[in-house]
Amino acid sequence: MPTVLQVGPYSFIFFSSDRDEPTHIHVKRDRQLAKFWLEPIALEKNRGFKDHELNQIEKLIEEHKQVLVEAWHDFFDADTGE
Repeated sequence: MPTVLQVGPYSFIFFSSDRDEPTHIHVKRDRQLAKFWLEPIALEKNRGFKDHELNQIEKLIEEHKQVLVEAWHDFFDADTGE
């Protein structure tokens, strides 16, 4: 479960088992967890975040999208030898 980015209380992570899914990021804070697709940015799943916080997280994802997408490809492409 690599942590790609840490912004304030939010950890931006993905799971090694996510390889076969479209590019996305999980965002974690305490016991809350959300999953966002990255291309295009869209909320896929939410467990515990309130709407205003999801909006804030989405803005952070937009701001750091390039880093998140690159980290995804670096991790999964390196893992498959591509």
